Amino acid sequence: MSWFLEALKKYAVFSGRARRKEYWMFVLFYSIIYAVVLGIGVAAKMPALIALPVLALLLPGWGVTVRRLHDTGRSGWWILLGIVPLVGPIVLLVFSATEGEAGPNKYGPNPKEAPALV
Repeated sequence: MSWFLEALKKYAVFSGRARRKEYWMFVLFYSIIYAVVLGIGVAAKMPALIALPVLALLLPGWGVTVRRLHDTGRSGWWILLGIVPLVGPIVLLVFSATEGEAGPNKYGPNPKEAPALV
């Protein structure tokens, strides 16, 4: 849960890098929240309720995805590939599952490495 909260703290941060764990924990908790709200919305016959978690978590989702792409050395603009039917989401899935670049890249230091104590 702390990884999900960490992504929410960086609500609209599109710079830096995100580890695979941060990204996938965000996706997991987002899916759980959406499933619960979907069930409540269907049971209560309130379809507008279903859009609530989507709208509330849209910017954090984009932010963590862009940071994940940065970790793999790709520009955040690759997120637009997701609008290409069928192929786009599959390619983004592969990018999201790929190991991040070792060491710092042009988007920042490696998030797996502990910060140096000075």
